[in-house]
This record gives sequence, C-alpha cells and structure tokens, in this order.
Amino acid sequence: MGRYSVVTLSKLVEQFERMPGIGHKSAQRLAFYVLNMTKQEAENFSKIILEAHEKIKRCSVCCNLAEDEKCPICKNDSRDKSIICVVEDPRDVIAFERTHEYNGTYHVLHGVISPMNGIGPEDITIKELLARIGDDEVKEVIMATNPTVEGEATAMYISRLLKPMGITVSRLAYGVPVGAELEYADEVTLTKALEGRRTI
Repeated sequence: MGRYSVVTLSKLVEQFERMPGIGHKSAQRLAFYVLNMTKQEAENFSKIILEAHEKIKRCSVCCNLAEDEKCPICKNDSRDKSIICVVEDPRDVIAFERTHEYNGTYHVLHGVISPMNGIGPEDITIKELLARIGDDEVKEVIMATNPTVEGEATAMYISRLLKPMGITVSRLAYGVPVGAELEYADEVTLTKALEGRRTI
C-alpha cells in the first residue's frame, strides 16, 4: 500500500513540475499542500480547474482570454479602438492594465515566431490581427512583444506586413531590459516604455 502511495505522490509532483517556473522542491511543496487538503477542498480545486478549461476561451476580437465571445476590454466602449497594443501573452495584458495609463485595445499573439522551436507566423494569431486592421478605425499598432531575439523578429515581421496598409507601427521604448519579460516589469517602467515608443 505504501509503495503505491509513493508512486501516486511522485506522479502528483511530476504534474506540478511540468508547470513553468516550478522546480522539484516547489513541486513537492505543492503536492504536499494538495495532500493536506480535505476531500471537499480537493474536489473544489479540481472542479475549478475543469471549469476554467470549459469556460475560458479566446476573445473573438483580440484573442485575449474571455468567458464571453468578447473580453471586457473589447466590450468597453470607452476604450480607444484606434490603437492596438500587440503582446505575446495574456499575462502581458494584465501587466499593461496595472499601469492605468493605456486606454487602447490589445491583440494577443499567443507566442512569437521561433523557427528553432518550429513556430511560424501561421502558428500565432497574426492573421486575426490583419483582419482587424481592415477596419479604418485602427490608426496605430504598438508592438509590445518581449525584447528577446524572437520578440524583435516577430515585431519586425508584423510591422513589414502593416506598413503597406498605411498604419503607424511603433515599438515600446526600453525601458524594459533586453531579455526581460513584460509580465515582470513594474508599472512605472511599462508606463515610460509606452510614452517613449518609437515608430518602426
């Protein structure tokens, strides 16, 4: 019996280790935390995970996470629809929203172009972005991909597609250290990066 429980515990630790940023010791702590839950707490926890999988989908406009067809930002009529801030990940939207300085809309790519990892332009939401640009309302696109080799390459690729459409394409000023990720940047740094954006 003990042997099987150790095998089950190892499987649980393995699952937590698969999460980004979780090492073996953190995974063990999380596994023991789960084991110390009451049966009711464990059932509620698993129910919330399944519910999130079933209810959360991509916004039909910006591809951010949403429970309805449109996310709250796209539904908000007070947002400036003439500006789109293009980010890699839904967590970057949260980071910008914390600044309370940006009132435009977003577009979430869900990744960056990375030939080394087999990710091409068709694997991220570039075509959905281009479909939005067809609307004359859009005047500026801010490329806010992370300042990594892949992020820069993706920003340049998209800017080349948008330039013939007569759209102003700008890049965040950095500000944000090269190699850093936006979700970890503080509000002041992100605000300054937005203010100092440059045309590309």
